[in-house]
Amino acid sequence: MLEDAFQAVYTKFKLHFYQKVFQRFASREATLTTVESFCMEGIMALGEPTIAEFSRMMQISTPNAAYKIGSLVKKGYVEKIQSTTDRREYFLRPTQKYIDYYNISYSYLHTVVERARKRFPPEDLKKLEEMLTIVSNELMPELDLYLADSRQRAEKDALPADGQG
Repeated sequence: MLEDAFQAVYTKFKLHFYQKVFQRFASREATLTTVESFCMEGIMALGEPTIAEFSRMMQISTPNAAYKIGSLVKKGYVEKIQSTTDRREYFLRPTQKYIDYYNISYSYLHTVVERARKRFPPEDLKKLEEMLTIVSNELMPELDLYLADSRQRAEKDALPADGQG
C-alpha cells in the first residue's frame, strides 16, 4: 500500500536522524538540545529565514523563537545577518559549525540516493524525482518553504558569504 511505503521510508529517515542525535549525546559531543536540533532543522529547511518567518513556520511566538535563536547564536550554530534594506530585520544563517554537524547527520540521505542510482534505471529515477517534486511542491502546501517575498530573497542573494553588505 502506498501509505505504508511512504511511512516506512519517512520513519527510517527519522530514526536514522535520531540515532545520530543520540550518538552525539552518548559521546558527549552534542551541544545542541533536542529542541535546538529541531530548530536548526527548520532554519536549514527554510533557507536563511528571518526570525518572524521561522516563528510562523514553527508555529511558535516570535519572542519564543527569538529566545531559541539567541541560544543557537551563543552556541555558535547560527549567525544573524542584518538586512541591507530594513536594518531592523535579520536573516538566520547556519554557521559552518552547524553545517559540519548537519552533513554528518544527512550523509545517510546521500547514501540512500546513491544506492537508488545503482539499483534503478535512469528513467525510473527521473520519474521518482518528478513525483517527489510534485509531492513537495503541490501536495504539501501547508509547508511552503518559500515564505519571504522576492525582495528579501533577492537581497539575501546579493549578500556576500560573510554577510557584510
